Amino acid sequence: MTTQTQQTTGPAAQQQGSHHFILTLQKPHGAGSVTATFTNTFTPRPGDTRADIYEVLCEQVTRANPELARANVLFFSLERNQL
Repeated sequence: MTTQTQQTTGPAAQQQGSHHFILTLQKPHGAGSVTATFTNTFTPRPGDTRADIYEVLCEQVTRANPELARANVLFFSLERNQL
């Protein structure tokens, strides 16, 4: 049996970033805590390191969600967006 695969090269493929990330934050809130997971794609600038991207993503997420400022990072994953 032969399996044929097709590579997406149109606008849908170009809209995604070169890397996929998952970032989970947790912060105490009242008697409990708030936990939030963010996932998306991202294209780093030339010369960016993993640490640079981590800082940028944390800053972007907390700017958009100020209630999570100074939250604890429970999980961070950054992988190339390819199979």
